[in-house]
Order: sequence, then C-alpha cells, then structure tokens
Amino acid sequence: MAFITGGGQGIGLGIARALGRRGVRLALADVDEAALTRAGEELSRLTAVETVPLDVRDRQGFASAADLVEARLGPVDLLFNNAGIVPVSPVTELTYEKWDLALGVNLTGVVNGLQTFLPRMIERGAGGYVVNTASGAGLVADANVLYVTGKFAVVGLSESLRLALGRYGIDVSVLCPGPVDTDIIRNTRTVNEDLFAGVPGSALRDAEAFLRGGVGIDAVGEMVIAGMRARSLWIHTSDEVRPSVEARMTDLLASTPVPVVDATS
Repeated sequence: MAFITGGGQGIGLGIARALGRRGVRLALADVDEAALTRAGEELSRLTAVETVPLDVRDRQGFASAADLVEARLGPVDLLFNNAGIVPVSPVTELTYEKWDLALGVNLTGVVNGLQTFLPRMIERGAGGYVVNTASGAGLVADANVLYVTGKFAVVGLSESLRLALGRYGIDVSVLCPGPVDTDIIRNTRTVNEDLFAGVPGSALRDAEAFLRGGVGIDAVGEMVIAGMRARSLWIHTSDEVRPSVEARMTDLLASTPVPVVDATS
C-alpha cells in the first residue's frame, strides 16, 4: 500500500494516478481538503483509497494518519514524501518565520514521514520503497536560498538513507523534478502570502509560465514508476539541469586537491 503526502494535487496526484492504474491501494494525505476530496473520488474508481487531511509538520497527525490507513488498507510499504511548497524570497526579506515554514514543510515534513513509517517497515521485515521529492534545485543552487536549502538537504538525506536501508530491503529514490505543470506557486501563496514579500509580480508570473511549460503531472507519475523499477537513486523529469550539474561537478573536482606523489618512494 502506498502513502503519498501532497497526494491531493500536483506531482503527488500524478504519482497516485500511476499507482492506481496498477491497482496499488492508496492513502492520500494533503493539507488541502478540497483537493483531497476530489482526488479521492477520482481514484476510488481505480483502486481502494483512503484520504487523510494532514499538515506534514504535525508529527502526532502523521502517527494518527498512519494508524488509520494501515488499519483500513494494510501496511504501508511504499512511502512517497512529496508534499512541498516553493517559497521565493530575496535574501534581504528572510525572517525566522519564513525559515521555519519553508524547512518545516520541505525538510522536516520528509523527516516526519520517514520517522513515522520506517520503524514499522523495518519491524515487519518485508522490505519496501521510499521516494522523497526534492528538486533540480537540490542538485544545483540558485539564489533562492530559502528553497534551495531544504531541497539540497532532501537530496543528501535520500542518498544517505539509501545506504542505511539497503540491509533491510528498503530502497530509496529522490525525485528531482525540473519544471512541472502544477499550481505550486498559487498553492504556496495560500499557505502564506508573506513567503513572496519583496518579489516583483512580474517575476512570479514568469515563474508560473516557466512551470506551465514543463511536463504534466501524469507524465511525472509514470517517470517515478519507471525510476523505481530501475532502482534509480535519482529520478529526473527533464534534462534542463544537466549542463549545470556538469559544470558543478567540474568545478567541484577542480577544487579538490590532487594527491602529491612522493618521487622518492
């Protein structure tokens, strides 16, 4: 059974549809109850579905959701820590409140999902799969430090987690999407309009247009399934980030000291 945070919309819904078409039982969690209801009604035509309102920052809420869906649908062996927001903040507009919200959803929300379900998966001893949603901005930095920080952390967490969980038969992938046609900017603004303070309206419109030009959520869902089948550590949705990754790796290697060879040895 699959548990998907942010499962009512966006990439989470795309993943849910891909799984539902394959008959996987679904537990969808989302802070947007209206979207959650719509997704539940749609996907119930494909498979067994449970929906649970959840703010991924709420650890007790996570535990209650886990108990509920596992009682009704069986044990979770596919975990998708997908819920996220996309704050856009100039460095001069950063506040502790913005940091707490951005990292609370984009990083701690992933940690909460892991800490809720991994002990159960390990105790059952039946293996499983974890997919954490990061971003291309988790591989190559831009100037939006509020967003990049959490996404880099999710990439590192996932890489380390894959090494740690192999002995338990639990595999890990990290989804690093490029532009995807979702309403994530609008959804983020409903969480807290202050997350965009100091950002020109034209910049937000350009960002929204950039995302609309990306792949659709159903295509992403199929990419995730393909990545899981291939046991790929990183799952990408496009190649936009490739030149920047190549440049970063070149610079990183160039900065690494070259071993000194002792000619007398």
